[in-house]
Amino acid sequence: MKVSKLPKLWIFDLDGTLVKHNGYLIDGKDSLLDGVKEFFQNLSKKDKIFIITARGKKYKRKTIKFLKKSQIRFDKIFFECPIGERILINDKKPRGLETSVAINTERDVFVKEKFVECDDI
Repeated sequence: MKVSKLPKLWIFDLDGTLVKHNGYLIDGKDSLLDGVKEFFQNLSKKDKIFIITARGKKYKRKTIKFLKKSQIRFDKIFFECPIGERILINDKKPRGLETSVAINTERDVFVKEKFVECDDI
């Protein structure tokens, strides 16, 4: 997937997208999905990262501790999000750059798309 070289905002769901779905309940601990750590290591330092989750706030400390220990950086994490659709609405740049992208992955499979920064976007 071609993307611009502009700084980006990445918004990730947590369970089933970055970590095993409900692993914190089923296994008693979180576990990163394959490819997550490498993906995050390659994100630009200029990019912002938001993580959203339906988890209750009672899991906040344990979740943040796991993410930091796993070296998954984030700028904000939002707990108690609704379990329905997450809808992003954004405008296009005047030169035509579409400024929103949505990718739905299979549960417990990290994103397969490759993001390539291009000058001509």
